[in-house]
Amino acid sequence: MALVCLARQKSFAANERWVATWGCAPQLVEQRNLPPPPGLAGNTLRQVVHVTIGGKRLRARFSNAFGDGSMTLAEVHFALSAGGGAIQANTDLALKFHGVSSVTIPPEEMVWSDAFDFNLAAMTNVAMTICFGKVPAAITGHPGSRATSYLFPGDAGTAANMPGAVTTQHWYVLTGIDTVADDSAAAVIVLGDSITDGRGSTTDGNNRWPDDLAQRLLTNKLPSRIAVINEGIGGNAVLSGGLGPTAMARFDRDVLEQRGAKWIVVFEGVNDISASRDASVATNLIAAYGKFIDKSRAKGLKVFGATITPFGRSQYSSPEHEAARKTVNDWIRASGRFDAVIDFDAAVRDPSEPANLLPVYDTGDNLHLNPSGYRAMADAMDLKLFGQ
Repeated sequence: MALVCLARQKSFAANERWVATWGCAPQLVEQRNLPPPPGLAGNTLRQVVHVTIGGKRLRARFSNAFGDGSMTLAEVHFALSAGGGAIQANTDLALKFHGVSSVTIPPEEMVWSDAFDFNLAAMTNVAMTICFGKVPAAITGHPGSRATSYLFPGDAGTAANMPGAVTTQHWYVLTGIDTVADDSAAAVIVLGDSITDGRGSTTDGNNRWPDDLAQRLLTNKLPSRIAVINEGIGGNAVLSGGLGPTAMARFDRDVLEQRGAKWIVVFEGVNDISASRDASVATNLIAAYGKFIDKSRAKGLKVFGATITPFGRSQYSSPEHEAARKTVNDWIRASGRFDAVIDFDAAVRDPSEPANLLPVYDTGDNLHLNPSGYRAMADAMDLKLFGQ
């Protein structure tokens, strides 16, 4: 699906170099994950996100990619979070779109705000508060936020707090924040499924493995400032089926079009394997990875292949599925096609039963990892890869 950027703002100076600092992968929100009453239309939604690198000039992206009608953002505010549904009121800033406070986004399109000045520190929670006008029935969002959002009736865009707000653990419409940065900054983009999206992590804890990687990159003080952009979708598949657009369908938008991208981590395929009874699924996944590699290299990006983690004893487990996982992982390790290999499988498997997760990392479903497991994944990554 081709998306048109409506806001190529005059305020974007020609010499400004943009780098993504936060993002999420948009999808058509399933019925069970739609906004709870009172809904978005005519009401206010406050969403909290955790940026990776900081900056002093920002812009935000809002998407109606899967809408079946136009969506109006009547007013949008940006501020530092004060925890829960509260903001640091003295930091509140009203965003503009072509110099005005409201914007209507046609279906299948997205919009950038005007650039705005804001002193944003790295690894900070920020709140984006949207007062909605009309909204379509089909909502674009990211159900697997692992973060609490606050829905309040009427116009509460500047409210310092939202007592009595309805809470929901989903993001809607907001899909990215960029910062102006010099050549020392770049982004690593992670393509993944629920394990990257953070199922099993702590709600509002920002302890998914990409969050842990971002913290490592910050505290190790590498020469570059490196953002980590989580483009995982729970239940996502590479080839067909699954939740959200397939990785093949969304790769250009969610990965290649991220600003300041330098490295890509491909960590997806378990849902294809689990849903297939065809032995060719491994071959088809390998072919898809090859296309990701070729597309990325054409853009001058480095591509890292991550091995698929164990799922023995889970609902995905079968001899055929384990054989496919092994075939894919053997190819990732030995083919030489990737610029580097990140061996998540080796980092979290049980040495005595390699088809299974190490119990201390298991959420209990034998598939998804807990915060300790996600930390082990991030710790398994050689930070020297990002010095290249």
